[in-house]
Amino acid sequence: MDYSFIIRRAEPTQADALAVQSVMRDSFEKYKQHAGVPNTPGALSETLEDILDDIKNSYVYLAVVDGEPVGSIRINIETPEYAYIKRFGVREGYQSIGIGKSFMNLVDKLLRSKGVKYAGLHTASKYTALVRFYYGCGFYVKSTEDTRGYLRAYLVKDYQ
Repeated sequence: MDYSFIIRRAEPTQADALAVQSVMRDSFEKYKQHAGVPNTPGALSETLEDILDDIKNSYVYLAVVDGEPVGSIRINIETPEYAYIKRFGVREGYQSIGIGKSFMNLVDKLLRSKGVKYAGLHTASKYTALVRFYYGCGFYVKSTEDTRGYLRAYLVKDYQ
């Protein structure tokens, strides 16, 4: 099937917060299954108020196909040199059509325009396809930790 999609910045509205929440919950349920992780408490217990706060105070983007939200990503510029990418997900059935890569290209342009020197993110180290995706986008594993009950990799991308 041929899909056309748009990526737009989320607006601080109930509708966009619900769209981000829906995408996130769907994609993080699949993440748990593919990664073999017991739980992703932060992602799955997030409130609409939490999401609205992110929309207002960071960079939140939605991917939309035929009016349906199918992907989202959040970028927090935490210092002038460092950004953290979180809650990145694309609904199953819409993966491998360029949405994730388009999100990452957008992140690259945004962070370079802001003078950010490097970005980081966490992902389950056992989710091989996702780790490969991030490597293909220029990230590398800086460290691992298991404080959440599963082995998470901290990946970093340099923009210097």
